[in-house]
Amino acid sequence: MASFLVAMGSGDPAPWIKNFRELLPDFDIVSLGDNIDPQSVRYVMTWYHPPGSLSRFPNLKAIFSLGAGVDHMFRDPDLPNVPMARVVDPDLTNRMSEYVVLHSLSILRQTRRYRIQQSQTLWEDDDWQPAAQDVRIGIMGMGVLGTDAARKLKLIGFDVAGWSKSPKQIDAIKTYTGAEDLAAFLARTDILVTLLPLTPETRGIINSPLLKGLARDGRVSAPSLINAGRGGLQIEADILSCLDDGTLHEAVLDVFETEPLPATSALWSHPRVTITPHNASVSDPFEVSRAIAAQVQRAERGEALLHVVRYEQGY
Repeated sequence: MASFLVAMGSGDPAPWIKNFRELLPDFDIVSLGDNIDPQSVRYVMTWYHPPGSLSRFPNLKAIFSLGAGVDHMFRDPDLPNVPMARVVDPDLTNRMSEYVVLHSLSILRQTRRYRIQQSQTLWEDDDWQPAAQDVRIGIMGMGVLGTDAARKLKLIGFDVAGWSKSPKQIDAIKTYTGAEDLAAFLARTDILVTLLPLTPETRGIINSPLLKGLARDGRVSAPSLINAGRGGLQIEADILSCLDDGTLHEAVLDVFETEPLPATSALWSHPRVTITPHNASVSDPFEVSRAIAAQVQRAERGEALLHVVRYEQGY
């Protein structure tokens, strides 16, 4: 019998194994710790698999990432040269949009300020509170997640634009493309949302020069940052510096250069930083298992896989 391998270096594989046994009854569902016949493995689902652990399967047909991100796979220098696919699932997409909308509204309606005032028993309103239509949100990364978040923010009333490496056409959303448009995109952005993939080109892109390019003429006191993409996108020392010198008003960070975030990080105690533990869009085992099983069934029917990763671009 052909095998489907659950290769997880992080997290509990048990619920995934259970789901795949129900969804792929024609496959032997195995994990890295099992006594595996290398010849039998046809497909792999991975999440931070140990480097080199996938190189011994000569009949491997495809590799599937457990989540939307695939940078974890490229950590393996011996990654097999077979098609790789990322997960595109409505549940993951909706969860990410929930996160982006939640924190965009929190910044707009000054939730942090009023929490502080409550602790001080202070009754003080803001006579200059802007409406959503007066606040410009810019999203870096206009793939499936960024596009869905943009549409939902637009529905609420925000002035939304997007930036991506390659041209995008999205109804009612102004889009900017490439290095030549980046300065103009930043200059019209009051809340910057980053949903970029992590590649050699995007590593460290959220730095002081980029943040200092954000709008200075908006209805908000200063620009704010929401990073729910990848921790490697940001330089945390630069974010802290920009918060302290007034370049940034607030930062919402779901991802970090080192995870878990070390207890010694100054981000934990900064009064204008919100930290969440890389859970903006958590993969639901059943929904994602079903999406991956559908991909396996496509491959077995001889159909092309969906959402294939481009090796040369890293996403």
